[in-house]
Amino acid sequence: MDNCLIVYNTYKEESQELAKSIQNYLKEKNIFSSLLEFNGFSDIYPFTGYNFVITLGGDGTVLFACRGCASLGIPVFPVNLGEFGFIAGIQKNEWKESLDRYLEGKLAIEKRSLLSYSVIRDGAEIISGCGLNDIVVCSKSPARAISLDLACNQISLGQCKADGIIAASSTGSTAYSVSAGGPIVDPELDAIVLTPINPFSLSMRPLIINANSELSVRIIPSREKCVNLTVDGQMPYELVENDIIKITRLEKPALLAGTSKENFYNALRFKLNWSGGPHA
Repeated sequence: MDNCLIVYNTYKEESQELAKSIQNYLKEKNIFSSLLEFNGFSDIYPFTGYNFVITLGGDGTVLFACRGCASLGIPVFPVNLGEFGFIAGIQKNEWKESLDRYLEGKLAIEKRSLLSYSVIRDGAEIISGCGLNDIVVCSKSPARAISLDLACNQISLGQCKADGIIAASSTGSTAYSVSAGGPIVDPELDAIVLTPINPFSLSMRPLIINANSELSVRIIPSREKCVNLTVDGQMPYELVENDIIKITRLEKPALLAGTSKENFYNALRFKLNWSGGPHA
């Protein structure tokens, strides 16, 4: 018998009620389900043993589920209760129809690459993980530049003096990276987007590299001592001088139900107000 985990965002008022409705609906189909509260920040991923996961919230809830489910090969069924919903492609008024199609094996499952990271300090790995959107190394204090030594596949990209640097997946190109001036990348294009945040040099531009590459970011000693690492906008991890952050593509992709090229371009048109909005 299938076993489902329903993750609902506690900041969305309708999420708990909808979670119970979906749980009752699954019970009618002899599918056992459990409920999990998500408040926006968590580094605990209790997804082992489930056949699929349903998320009720915005893209942040989907990011949380994907970080925990990708390496386990568990599909994520994302119901959008948020605003943008670039990756939460199933709308709340169509969850039942889409869920029926998923259970019948008729709903498309899309693969999305994640980025893997590890922090090396004094030659030893001290922390590692993954993110679906982005991995950010930035100054802890606003408007305080830091110095970073960048390399791709052990080939130097030079030094970067900026508020920070964003390494984004194709999926994450529409998140923090695009706000910092990075390009929007079709999620079917497997790539890593390297976007500087307020660079000191006007000649330093965003860079798109092959997803098979290994990025290396070293914290150069400078006057700004407070440097943070954040993954998908989660709680920051404090870095110190000469820490090295290695960034590669995670071996296994996230499996997202109900996403499509049409959803992606609709999000650009309607939610980013391309061409003057939906009526242009």
